[in-house]
Amino acid sequence: MGASPDAGSAYSADRRREIWNGLARAVKACKEEKAELLLIAGDLFHRQPLLRELKEVNDLFQTLGSSQVVLAAGNHDYLKRDSYYRTFAWGENVHMILGGQISAVELPELSTAVYGLSYYSKEITDRLYDQAFPMKRQKYEILLAHGGDERHIPIQKEKLRSLGYDYIALGHIHKPLDMDGRNILHKGVNGCPSEQFCESRMAYSGALEPIDKNDTGPHGYILGELTKECCRIRFVPCALREYVHMEVMTEKKMTNRGLKARIREQIEASGTQNIYKVTVKGFRDPDILFELSDMDTYGNIIELSDESKPAYDFTKLLAQNRGDLLGKYIESLIDYDEDSVEYLALCEGVQALMETRRG
Repeated sequence: MGASPDAGSAYSADRRREIWNGLARAVKACKEEKAELLLIAGDLFHRQPLLRELKEVNDLFQTLGSSQVVLAAGNHDYLKRDSYYRTFAWGENVHMILGGQISAVELPELSTAVYGLSYYSKEITDRLYDQAFPMKRQKYEILLAHGGDERHIPIQKEKLRSLGYDYIALGHIHKPLDMDGRNILHKGVNGCPSEQFCESRMAYSGALEPIDKNDTGPHGYILGELTKECCRIRFVPCALREYVHMEVMTEKKMTNRGLKARIREQIEASGTQNIYKVTVKGFRDPDILFELSDMDTYGNIIELSDESKPAYDFTKLLAQNRGDLLGKYIESLIDYDEDSVEYLALCEGVQALMETRRG
């Protein structure tokens, strides 16, 4: 929460509300599934939480009744000296791990201990999880581990696996991944179909909602079942929108009207609720200049770039310019196939030389 994606766009105000509502949908799912434990592995907020925001979140967590909530601060909402996290009075069912070293929250009613730590700075380069062994205080022992890159508590997956936890809930990466970097949604867990529960004791859930144009693909939460024999999890998509990177191919005879229609058709096929980064590619009529500001039919294109190349008649240009610099350049590359690097160099070089002449 607290993120304001794509500020200034037609939908930015809606996105801020949708991100808050994403947590409400996850809490509703907890109630429907009769979940006993909700785990938040850091970065509940995109920045330092306001006091009124903590009160709203706490009130939402209270609707879970006897279901327990355990959370820690990540690198985005780390514990600054004046952080409201430090003194906030959570409800009875909410437990925040405030220590900067590994400590445990014991939940005897669930025969469970949840271990973890909170960030006290934006970056931590020490490998704090390598020796974070469980203390065998309860029947089930879980680790909240926020990090995974060199600046945010580097993680070695084999060391984590060897610690002996019944489950490790990973945070920091915004996509649902297992520890081998595989997307849980598309490839499933350990090769299982993503809509089924599969055995796995460690995974990144990702974020409930994407907050950046590079947070592509579905987002949601992990639903898990833990017994002493096994831990079974599956990823549940719940985000209202996705960021989609889309390539749109132009043609040599395509006009602005035709390109706009093609972009609209591709967006309709992929979902008008999504947010798009569109790149135009291919070859266009040299006399046509695409008016990119007029291509956003649904108001959901965050970035639109034109990488198309003018489709010059190189044979005609060669005949008109034989012997000069332009003609010699065309002659050196004209025999290459259209899908070759040399042909692309031909297009770009001719375009640059033609623009120099116009200048």
